[in-house]
Amino acid sequence: MATTHVLIAQAYSAFNHRDIDSALVLMSENVSWPRASEGGRAVGKEEIRAYWTRQWKQFDPHVEPIEVIDREGGITDVRVHQLVKSLAGDVLSDSEVWHVYTIANGLIERMDLKPTEASPNPSPSAAFSRH
Repeated sequence: MATTHVLIAQAYSAFNHRDIDSALVLMSENVSWPRASEGGRAVGKEEIRAYWTRQWKQFDPHVEPIEVIDREGGITDVRVHQLVKSLAGDVLSDSEVWHVYTIANGLIERMDLKPTEASPNPSPSAAFSRH
């Protein structure tokens, strides 16, 4: 079983390479994922596949982990550099955000966006608002 740090690195690499199958194999069947560009959540691998497919037709996001902090109870905080561009290459957002993962049995069970003072609620992320 891979360590949490390896699992996280593999997930971001797969996402950034638009390799949905390699990302989904790292997740549980009933994984819960925030729909950052739409609001709400995608539950299950096929909903995530559909969400990412829609997202990548509208935006070009690239997310690199900067810091990974393991917490108790299978919780992992990940500080990331998130660069979101339009499909034409215009920068829509260039920021650092926190992702919070719940890991169980070596798989991603849930990902949450850590609230910030600038974005305290789970509505669509401001990073995707200018398109």
